[in-house]
Amino acid sequence: MNNNRLYFQQWLSGVDFGSNNQIAKQMRNFTYAVGDTETRELLLIDPAYDVTSILDMVNMENYQLSGILITHYHADHAGGSLMGIEIEGIREILQSNQVPIHINKEELNWMKRSTGIDESYFASHESGDKIKFGTIEATLIHTPGHTPGSQCFLIEDMLVSGDTLFLEGCGRTDLPGSDPEKMYESITTKLTKISDSVTLYPGHFYSDVPFESIAVTKEKNPVLQTMPKDQWLNFFT
Repeated sequence: MNNNRLYFQQWLSGVDFGSNNQIAKQMRNFTYAVGDTETRELLLIDPAYDVTSILDMVNMENYQLSGILITHYHADHAGGSLMGIEIEGIREILQSNQVPIHINKEELNWMKRSTGIDESYFASHESGDKIKFGTIEATLIHTPGHTPGSQCFLIEDMLVSGDTLFLEGCGRTDLPGSDPEKMYESITTKLTKISDSVTLYPGHFYSDVPFESIAVTKEKNPVLQTMPKDQWLNFFT
């Protein structure tokens, strides 16, 4: 059942924030804001590129940032260095907002190296852990494959999937820390089990629409089609 106190926003890099940042425009990342409309507690998911604008949007809605959820360590989602280019992210947010950074425990060392942030700022989680803000809960689902500690967030009837699953295709498995077999397991044993009524919100705007139901995504996205493991790996590796 939907919680009528849920506040949810999907913001596109290069459009809603980072409009003068060419990398933000090219990468087309989504940052998400989820909060409780009564307690005014709010979590940011994958804030990067233009921290000032993102925090301004939070403040304009009169919400209090209480934490940050990170799907995975890549700089376009958490900040850090991307091909020698420094991207703003959680490091800059911590300068004015001392809030916990919620990650999967398998991502800790990767996050420390990529952001330079001290371990004490990270809250490391197991799959299935829940983060509560007001009356709202986010369930953390460990989905390794794109990175060792990639995770998705199930919030009410919405799944924020980062780079594990897009509306069309899935995240790359040829990058440092990637593993195509683990990606196969994450998708076939976890994400295909998500209810068809849930709406999928990906980490990038790589499709014609910014979000879609799991039911429609299953029909259109080949990575969700039933096929033998060796065939899947041969096709998507």
